[in-house]
Amino acid sequence: MSKNLRNQNAGSDMDFFTRVYQVVRMIPSGKVSTYGAIARFLGSPQSARMVGWAMNNSHTQKDYVPAHRVLNRNGMLTGKHHFGGSKVMEELLESEGIQIVDDSVVDFHAHLWDPNAELI
Repeated sequence: MSKNLRNQNAGSDMDFFTRVYQVVRMIPSGKVSTYGAIARFLGSPQSARMVGWAMNNSHTQKDYVPAHRVLNRNGMLTGKHHFGGSKVMEELLESEGIQIVDDSVVDFHAHLWDPNAELI
């Protein structure tokens, strides 16, 4: 499935947001990824912001998208205001064993899940 996600063309039936959601659903509990890593995996390295927009709209999906696991490149919870409360994203991550201090993941690289390395 990961190869199919990577090789989709812009004109294909599967739109970018759908592919983003599919990748995000693969992030294991207790791990996090970044907007940029997901964009690179999908073959659109300049589209990190579009990945963020997809995360902002993920609550509209029929199947759950663990958007709380997607952070900025420095491990900061930049999307926390889209979770219905300023502490919800932090609480979701902490419930998965990830420690947060000052809106950042402690030991970020130990928790980082990069689809470019994991889904090859």
